[in-house]
Amino acid sequence: MERLQKVLASAGLGSRRKCEEFIRAGRVSVNGRIVERMGVRADPSVDRIELDGIPIDVHEDKVYIILNKPAGYVTTVSDPQARLTVMELVTKARRIFPIGRLDRDTRGLLLFTDDGFLANRVAHPRFELEKTYVAQVNGAAGAGELARLRSGIELEDGRTAPARVRVLGRRDHNSLLELRVHEGRKRQVRRMLVAVGLEVVDLVRTSLGPLTLQGLEEGESRPLRPDEVQALMSALDI
Repeated sequence: MERLQKVLASAGLGSRRKCEEFIRAGRVSVNGRIVERMGVRADPSVDRIELDGIPIDVHEDKVYIILNKPAGYVTTVSDPQARLTVMELVTKARRIFPIGRLDRDTRGLLLFTDDGFLANRVAHPRFELEKTYVAQVNGAAGAGELARLRSGIELEDGRTAPARVRVLGRRDHNSLLELRVHEGRKRQVRRMLVAVGLEVVDLVRTSLGPLTLQGLEEGESRPLRPDEVQALMSALDI
């Protein structure tokens, strides 16, 4: 049995002082009961420990890998249709999985981990981690289309949250747009653009919260640096 703040800190959720703040704020539970005082002990091998209702992973040496995904790969661990998967592009010293999805034709930033707690927070829209995309579209994206994207689009699975959109360039009947969203629905950005009458020619995710593709060629992957992991956790209020 260990002090709860030590268990949380060992799980990579911050310093012991930061973890004590989580406890005092009533954000931590053990076996379904909220803990609001110091001194509580827990056994991470037996007890279910949660922060903000999300189970924490107790092993310390978690893996975080960033990939600049090319087109032509599906974002799945395995594929029954024997298509190329993103797992073929990353070194797997142990079992990791992609966080969220980029569809087969979408390129750009994809994150892999074995940290289920962080993956849950990255993927969940309530933590509002901003994702930036650059889209080349057929069609002159005018004030009307931009206004609709900025106010949210009604899709078959419900209305999207407003996107932050700006025009990076226009040429003939083509437009280059930057879109920032914090949701992660299936093919969401593509569907939003199609809904306002813009055909997507190319789509790239260029950032995920504080993480960017800087220095990473298409098809390359690497482990996140410690400062990048910390920046991501800070963005997720961990």
